[in-house]
Amino acid sequence: MRHNKNFNHLSRKKAHRDALLANMTIALIERKRIFTTLAKAKALRMYAEPLINRAKEDTMANRRLVFSHLQNKYAVTELFREIAEKIADRPGGYTRILKTGNRLGDNAQMCMIELVDYNENMLKEAAPAKKSRTRRSRRGSGSASAAPAAETPATEASAAETPAAE
Repeated sequence: MRHNKNFNHLSRKKAHRDALLANMTIALIERKRIFTTLAKAKALRMYAEPLINRAKEDTMANRRLVFSHLQNKYAVTELFREIAEKIADRPGGYTRILKTGNRLGDNAQMCMIELVDYNENMLKEAAPAKKSRTRRSRRGSGSASAAPAAETPATEASAAETPAAE
């Protein structure tokens, strides 16, 4: 029986698929963001996230296990040093897939897969959005009462300057 044994083979044999996913994982670790097809990105997420999760605990056994998959000591070093610090408190979901449209040649669905904690643009947009959020009532009187209150200190300030000038 083949219950629950389905995953995307990417039209490749096992050795070719493993090499492809290992090389894509190395590129993702080194560059923090890569552009690829949606099918490859989904397969890469399933391959890379357990390896990234191993980097949280820096032991020799974990380093050897990750190196046995990646075969690149520079990528393993960067994973266990730099990336492990940023993902230390994250419980999972280390990658993000953003769809970018279809490729011109064969109309394949393209996307960008990136490490979540390394997108500075999204981190900057997310932080101010939470700070500027205020609670407002549905009535229009709240904005009308705020406008005269803003004018009053300005009027008092100009009146205080006028007698001093005379």
